[in-house]
Amino acid sequence: MQNKNQLIYLDYNSTTPVDPRVIEAMLPFFYEHPGNAASHHHAYGWVAEEAVDHARQQLAKIIGADAKEMVFTSGATEAINLAIKGVFARYQRKGKHIITLQSEHKAVLDTCAALEKKGAELSYLPVDNKGFVDLEELAATIRPDTILVSIMWANNETGVIQPMEAIGQLCAEKGTLLMSDATQAVGKIPVDVSAAKVALLPFSSHKIYGPKGVGALYVSKYQPRVALQAQIEGGGHEGGLRSGTLNVPGIVGFGKAAAIANVGFEAEAKKLTDLRNYLENQLLQISEVYRNGPSDQRLPNVSNLSFKYLSGEAIMMAFKEQLAVSSGSACTSADPDPSHVLQAMGNSPNMAEAALRFSLGRFTTRKQIQMAIGAVKAAVSKLRAESPAWQLYEDGVDLSPMGW
Repeated sequence: MQNKNQLIYLDYNSTTPVDPRVIEAMLPFFYEHPGNAASHHHAYGWVAEEAVDHARQQLAKIIGADAKEMVFTSGATEAINLAIKGVFARYQRKGKHIITLQSEHKAVLDTCAALEKKGAELSYLPVDNKGFVDLEELAATIRPDTILVSIMWANNETGVIQPMEAIGQLCAEKGTLLMSDATQAVGKIPVDVSAAKVALLPFSSHKIYGPKGVGALYVSKYQPRVALQAQIEGGGHEGGLRSGTLNVPGIVGFGKAAAIANVGFEAEAKKLTDLRNYLENQLLQISEVYRNGPSDQRLPNVSNLSFKYLSGEAIMMAFKEQLAVSSGSACTSADPDPSHVLQAMGNSPNMAEAALRFSLGRFTTRKQIQMAIGAVKAAVSKLRAESPAWQLYEDGVDLSPMGW
C-alpha cells in the first residue's frame, strides 16, 4: 500500500484505507447500476434495493443481528445522535435519566450535553486507571427512571474493551436500555448484540476498510423492542427512522467490508497483536515511557503511550515526514485540551498531553513497525536533549508539583 517515500501509516483508529476488494464491489454502482434504492418502479431501482438488502444482511451477520434491525446512516456520529436523542424523545414517560462514562467518545458526550439543556439528567461515571467501569457503581447508579445506559464497547484512544456481557446482563436485570458505541470494536473483535443484550449499537464503515460517509445503527426489534424518535424527516426511509436517499455505493462497500472482516478478523487480530506488542515492547524500553490502559483486554491493534516530560504533539512534529500517528481521537483534533479519556483514567494533564496513540491495521508490515520504532526513538532522544523538563529530571529535581 505504501512505498519508501510515503509516510508509515499507524493511525488506523482514525480511519482506514479502503480495501481494494471493497472498491471493486462499489464501482458498478456509480455508473452501471445508478438506481435509487427507493425507486420501486423500474429495474435500476430494484437492483439498487437488492444491493442494499444484501449489505444489510452482511452487516447484521457481523454483529449477530437480524437484517431488519439495521438502519443506515451517514456514519457512527449520526447513528449515536439518532440512538440517544431518539430514546430521550420516546421514553420520557419512564424518565429522563441517562448514564454514560467520562471516557466515552465526544459523539456520545456532546450529544448527552445537548440533551442536558433539554431537561435530561446525566450521570457521568468514572473509570479506573485502566479505563474500566466499576460494575457495582454502575448498578448503584441505575434508577427506576433510567432510560439509557451508554457504554463504549472498545475505547478509541486506549483500546480498552469493557465487559459488555456483564454490563448487558446488569442492564437487563434493571430493565434499562443499553447502547454501546462499537465503532472501534466491530471487525476487530467478536461483537454479539444478543450475548451482550445490547439494544442499540452504532458503528461506521471507514473504521473497517470501507468508504467514509456511511454508518449503521442496530436497533433491537425483539428483546427488547426499541422505539426511537426519528431525527431527520423527509420521506420515511429506513423504516421511518432516517429519511434521505441511501448512499448505495457506500452501503455496498460497507457491506463488503463487513463480509471481509467477518471471515478474516481472527487471523488479522493475531497478526496485529504480534506487531503491536513488538512495537510497544521496544518503545517501553525508552526511559520514562508508560502504557495507558491494560496490557490485555484491549483491541489488538492499539498502543497508547505517554512519553514523560515531552509533548506528544512535539514528538509527532519531529517525525511528521516519516510517521503518521495520533495524539488522541481524530474527532477531537481541533480541541487544544489534553485527552479527556486519559484524564478520566487518572492521568495528569501533562501526562495526557505526552501521549501518542499508535493504531495498526490490515496493511501494516513488520518492516514499517521497525522503521516506526527507529523514528520514535530518534525523535524522543532529540527532543529530550533539548527539553528543560528532562534536564531537571536527570538532575534529580522533583517535578511532581508541575504535574509530572
